Amino acid sequence: MIWQDVLAKFKELFGDDGEIGVYFAPGRVNMIGEHTDYNGGHVFPCALTIGTYGVVRKRNDKKLRFYSMNFENLGIIESSIEDLKPEKEADWTNYPKGVIWAFGEKGMKVDCGMDLVLFGNIPNGSGLSSSASVEVLTGYILKNLFGFDVTNQDLALIGQYSENKFNGVNCGIMDQFAIAMGKAGHAIFLDTATLDYTYAPIKLENAKIVISCSNKKRGLGDSKYNERRSECETALSEIQQVVGINSLGDLTEEQFEQYKSAIKDEVRVQRAKHAVYENQRTVKAVEALKNNDVALFGELMNASHVSLRDDYEVTGIELDTLVEEAWKVEGVIGSRMTGAGFGGCTVSIVKDEAVDTFIEQVGKAYEAKIGYAADFYVVEIGDGPQKLA
Repeated sequence: MIWQDVLAKFKELFGDDGEIGVYFAPGRVNMIGEHTDYNGGHVFPCALTIGTYGVVRKRNDKKLRFYSMNFENLGIIESSIEDLKPEKEADWTNYPKGVIWAFGEKGMKVDCGMDLVLFGNIPNGSGLSSSASVEVLTGYILKNLFGFDVTNQDLALIGQYSENKFNGVNCGIMDQFAIAMGKAGHAIFLDTATLDYTYAPIKLENAKIVISCSNKKRGLGDSKYNERRSECETALSEIQQVVGINSLGDLTEEQFEQYKSAIKDEVRVQRAKHAVYENQRTVKAVEALKNNDVALFGELMNASHVSLRDDYEVTGIELDTLVEEAWKVEGVIGSRMTGAGFGGCTVSIVKDEAVDTFIEQVGKAYEAKIGYAADFYVVEIGDGPQKLA
């Protein structure tokens, strides 16, 4: 059991007196609907059974002591709740610090420090939202330790706020929402413009979700993420000169084709086209699942990847290789990049009998072309954050 190991580490570092709590928050994978969440569109993510474990205890002073079993070389990183600001040397602890800061900004003051040991079994930098998992985990811990009156949906919004305002990454709401609101066996059909959502059961008879991790590290803050975002914002303001919409997600494909000439730059046309068409693909994909049409869902996943590669240009050779090799394997229902892109992971739906072949064949082709190995995870869809002990 993973959490027992984290608890043992906590006691070794910080002693075993006082009231110690053990918590978990999942990672997430987005099945379809990529780069739509800041364009007012729909997304379709689910929480996973892999994620971040946290063991925590309140302190009697203002000190924060953080330790990650994923970055043991960094040792214990100390700060104080009286001095919450982002610092390069604070490294990963800027995420939990940001959430503590965000609670304070929302009128919920954390009045004492804590000791916290984390361990994540999400591959780091993989695009399965290790940072959002840490944010939601921290928020859930604060809610429990300090009795704050917040819902899981509030935790998602606070996590996003902390990432935007404290860590300076202009992320949408999807990652934190999928993690905070996760439900086993279901993906979340979320309208990011209104936060209206429904749970849709993922019934993959005789098939599995396989995550392929490219092992190409990427950082959201220094990727072209913010650049894509501003290209879409500019395209939106140009279209708004000719039609009254609030977001690109308000347009159908036909409306986009009708109004796209208002966009003054060909690259921005492509970016906006992806946002509109991907949103519509996501709506169709959820409908396909309702009709038990997994084959159509797979086709829409494939089309999503092509759009992310050609119109949005966020894939790169690593992700394209993983997806194109996946498409060659018999028994692959659909495959696409997932997450922000520029490295990270792909998600594939693979028939049970093809999973071993898939991992072997795609793995071999990837290493031959890219020069290093990919990692593969057959994943299950899990619940949101919880207290384990």
